[in-house]
Amino acid sequence: MLRRTLLGAAAAVAAMGLGLATAEAAYPERPITIIVPWGAGGGTDATARILASLMEQELGQPVNVVNRTGGSGVVGHSAIATAEPDGYTLGIITVEIGMMHWAGLTDLTYEDYTPLALYNEDPAGVQVRADAEWETIDELLDFIRDNPPGTLTGSGTGQGGIWHLALAGMLQAAGMEPDRVPWVPSEGAAPGLQDLVAGGVDIITSSVPEAQSLIDAGRVKSLAIMAGERAHAFPEVPALPEIGVDWRLGAWRGVGGPVGLPDEVVDTLTPLIEQIHQMDEFRDFMEGRGFGMVYLGPDAYREFMAESNEALGGVMQELGLAQ
Repeated sequence: MLRRTLLGAAAAVAAMGLGLATAEAAYPERPITIIVPWGAGGGTDATARILASLMEQELGQPVNVVNRTGGSGVVGHSAIATAEPDGYTLGIITVEIGMMHWAGLTDLTYEDYTPLALYNEDPAGVQVRADAEWETIDELLDFIRDNPPGTLTGSGTGQGGIWHLALAGMLQAAGMEPDRVPWVPSEGAAPGLQDLVAGGVDIITSSVPEAQSLIDAGRVKSLAIMAGERAHAFPEVPALPEIGVDWRLGAWRGVGGPVGLPDEVVDTLTPLIEQIHQMDEFRDFMEGRGFGMVYLGPDAYREFMAESNEALGGVMQELGLAQ
């Protein structure tokens, strides 16, 4: 009888231990949704889908990507911030979170999210026609400085878009008025680059991968990138700090959720995303398409967003685009 009692007690203790272990490893118990604030087929959507696919393999639960577009990114970013903070609705937070509130489109800021990991940044590049007279970024900046405002024009996105702010911030960091090169709005980098080749504008600020096909075709050249150092994929393109211009800006993407995500969720997903970031399948996908590979964990990612927010706000205020 005593033996049966002891065995029963041992079994109960073992069952309790198993139950605790199961509870600790419970997340996720059901499918996860990743919200993308931009349209299907774009860069943010593409990176989200490869990330979701690899997360699904590792977690053993479906990870579904849902596009929530509209309002210049406001709709999707709002859906991420207002989701139930249970870890089952996450999202891709993009550089626009540091622009939308300055423009008066929303009250959302980076502080409305639990940051998990930054996984991509594509620095702005300075593109000109291949036959342009400037061979270096120094020569281009000297030309802008030595000639009347409006002598050159720039393009690459809509008025107040990320690439517009990139050009304005570079000029400001180089000691010039941020609007010294008037901006010609375009529907994006691709049509802007076509306008550059046709002679309609003089400078395109966009990521270098967006200009790669025209660079390869010998019709466009890239003079610099707005990053702290040269890009691994484009080692021949200098970074602005090399000429003493302290300005960095790029399009970036990271994973986050609403404020208040449980520690269990953060402790599960953060190392997982870092693990995926090192996987050959993920790296081959990203590098093969020209996406910049970076990784920052939660604390560094939050600091990065704060710095991006401050830099973007400063330029928008100087341009009169801040509300």
